[in-house]
Amino acid sequence: MRQPESLGLSKAKLEALREVVGGRGCVVRYGYMAYSWGDPARSADVASAVKPVISTLLLFAVQEGRVTSVDAAVSEFEPRLKTLNQGKDASITWRHFASQTSGYGLAEPPGRAYAYNDLALALYCDTLTQKVFGTNGTEALRIRLAEPLQFEDHYSFSPFRRPDRDGRLAISTRDFARFGLLYLRGGNWRGKQLLQTNLVQMALSSPVPANTPPAGGEEAEMLPSQRTLGGTRNITSVGPGFYSFNWWLNGTNSAGQRLFRHAPPDAYAAAGHGGIRVLFIVPSLELIVCWNDGQIQDHDESPGNPNTRMNQATRLACEAVTGP
Repeated sequence: MRQPESLGLSKAKLEALREVVGGRGCVVRYGYMAYSWGDPARSADVASAVKPVISTLLLFAVQEGRVTSVDAAVSEFEPRLKTLNQGKDASITWRHFASQTSGYGLAEPPGRAYAYNDLALALYCDTLTQKVFGTNGTEALRIRLAEPLQFEDHYSFSPFRRPDRDGRLAISTRDFARFGLLYLRGGNWRGKQLLQTNLVQMALSSPVPANTPPAGGEEAEMLPSQRTLGGTRNITSVGPGFYSFNWWLNGTNSAGQRLFRHAPPDAYAAAGHGGIRVLFIVPSLELIVCWNDGQIQDHDESPGNPNTRMNQATRLACEAVTGP
């Protein structure tokens, strides 16, 4: 732990950030812990903030040659998709899952519409871990992220210890910040390139086009006993212009509204439960902020609304940077 001022951070702004966010969390700059509140070692579910972790495991699968491309058909590993809905779902790719444009369980063909779909994400996670890696999510995470990044605290892809809820992630805020630092460093960790730079760059530069229409809501057949990561098959229409390999980029939607009003355009985040659980990264400021069990629940209302708690928090985080 270093003093905030030694890393060009305002302690007063960080304390204001803590008051807005609540819960527990930590702030990292230049790879050093600068500030924390609550217990940053406590491990707990991060809800949908796990999704960029799932897509990072996909990138490792590509790097290892297990999957030929993010644009390969998922049906190569889940052949039941080939005949589902008269073949409509045969062309679902890994990129579709990572972009929430798969159309799985909905009337639209893959790639035609956006739907924030937790049933599709469960199929994504299960197929990737069980059929591509041939193991469970915790083991896949251990080999590729937890051990190389030297996680300090408990982690699990089964935080509820229920098979129907696997694919969520229990992790501490300080370990989740390490995951953020891997991205901030372009896939490099202490001089070793863990994940190819081009794959990291692709994940952070492939948003769903802003003019992508939302799914209409008409449902279609899914695979038998399809489980969910937690929510429904069409949770929110917010995403086009922002959503890239399950990260929330600070891009603009079709109305020209930026997601995080007061943050630089290169900022991005993993977000769960509407902002209760967040990993926020600003490369141009060398800044990472991570929190859990916070009091923010208006992430989806942030485009075009500078007064959301999410926008207040990201503004204070950026304003905390007072120097190089």
